[in-house]
Amino acid sequence: MTSTAIVGAVQLADGSIDFNYQGVIDDFWRLTVDGLSYGAIYALVAVGYTLVYGVLRLINFAHSEIFMLGLFGQYVGLMLLGFSPSGDVYSQGIILTITYLALAMIFGMAVSGAAAVGLERVAYRPLRRRGAKPLIFLITAIGASFVIQEIVHFVLPKIWPSLGGTNAQKPIMLVEPTKQFSFGGADITNITIVIIVAAVILAIVTELLINQTKFGRGIRAVAQDPDTATLMGVSRERVIMLTFLIGGVLAGAAALLYALKIPNGIIYSGGFILGIKAFSAAVLGGIGNLRGALLGGLLLGLAENYGQILFGTEWRDVVAFVVLVLVLMIRPTGILGESLGKARA
Repeated sequence: MTSTAIVGAVQLADGSIDFNYQGVIDDFWRLTVDGLSYGAIYALVAVGYTLVYGVLRLINFAHSEIFMLGLFGQYVGLMLLGFSPSGDVYSQGIILTITYLALAMIFGMAVSGAAAVGLERVAYRPLRRRGAKPLIFLITAIGASFVIQEIVHFVLPKIWPSLGGTNAQKPIMLVEPTKQFSFGGADITNITIVIIVAAVILAIVTELLINQTKFGRGIRAVAQDPDTATLMGVSRERVIMLTFLIGGVLAGAAALLYALKIPNGIIYSGGFILGIKAFSAAVLGGIGNLRGALLGGLLLGLAENYGQILFGTEWRDVVAFVVLVLVLMIRPTGILGESLGKARA
């Protein structure tokens, strides 16, 4: 081993691991703020995994592609509003920028929500009617994931030549990252504020929807005991459709926030890694638990952000999954580990 220029850092001879704990200490607040912004995106996508699992006991691995379709949805929405992928930042003023961002988010939510409901109808509902085993659902979810990817990869360019294909889309940038204020030595940008504020609002709305509305009570009833809920007059099929819709809508919202954070990530395979991380966040917090998904997303964002400085940027994704494994070894049900059906009324 050879020492690096930074005190306390240790690096292997091939440079693959850098135990830069001093870097974590020095940049703690910057890493925390950045980690929370990533974690907020993971959390919104993780809610889709946890809701579907809570109601159907199904790991919907195609949810990552629902998120990817949301990326394209908000992108197409901006193009329909008259923007072009020039690579330059559009200066529209604060009010118009917020308006266009809201419209782009609505486009992304509409596409993801519709795709999620369509996925449930086409792929999962026929299996339920035939009484398929859980393994069949899992295989179908994985297959649907690849089918959606390849549709965007090969079919979409034939319909809309400027979309899809192998290369990432050239970004449409409505917001240029600018420092708004500092906190603990960390620069808080306008994009960070938008991501965290939007994620908090969406999380609160989802929490109220699940715990304070008639539809939410139906979701929790089906999650706890689908047969009894049906006897009490709850439409199981309607609840399942609503569950997929909520998860898809949140994935679409997360897609717009992700596009703000990483504007060049709109590609047919763009949802794969993020989807796995969001699933890991749901498991980390307690799969089937709404608040657990939100907590798991934030913790995962923080862990991988600290880890990329401590071990090196190439280990960022590895750190996230190692943390997941360690938590599950100690608490297999996840941090909160409460099922959706037993959530607070």
